[in-house]
Amino acid sequence: MHFQFRKMAASSEPLQLRQQVDVSPLLKGLGDIKADGPLTAELTSSYVGPDTVDVQGELSVQLDMSCSRCLTPVHEHLDIPFHEQFKLKKQPEEAEDEEDETIYVDNETVELVPYVEESFILNLPMTVVCKESCKGLCPTCGKDLNEGACGCNNEVVDPRLAALKDFFK
Repeated sequence: MHFQFRKMAASSEPLQLRQQVDVSPLLKGLGDIKADGPLTAELTSSYVGPDTVDVQGELSVQLDMSCSRCLTPVHEHLDIPFHEQFKLKKQPEEAEDEEDETIYVDNETVELVPYVEESFILNLPMTVVCKESCKGLCPTCGKDLNEGACGCNNEVVDPRLAALKDFFK
């Protein structure tokens, strides 16, 4: 999936880009996150000015993960907005505008897959829960507390006050 600056400048029509990207190699080493199929990128690139191309659209992917509280499998669909602007020239020596998020490129042809992969990685959820009211697992016996109480005594006593624990008994 790529575009060429000269072809974009010659055509006033936006270029529709659709491609599936295998993200499973990016998820290696992340443990419980698995892609349930490829990521689908539906992007539109438009020539917006002197040697500048604006690319925007949406990335969508199905992921299989584990709940961070109770380890129940969670199937989640992610829709990730994508927006990047590319300019054909060398990056200025000094940052003219710190808010400028334009990506400066030296090549006539820009390959978009690395930018799509980066956007996907940056938008992965840090934690996933099966439901907001998930109670998690008992830290003592490991029972799923969503299914019922386990009967373990999980009262935490500050070690500095442990000597006073039985004072009022």
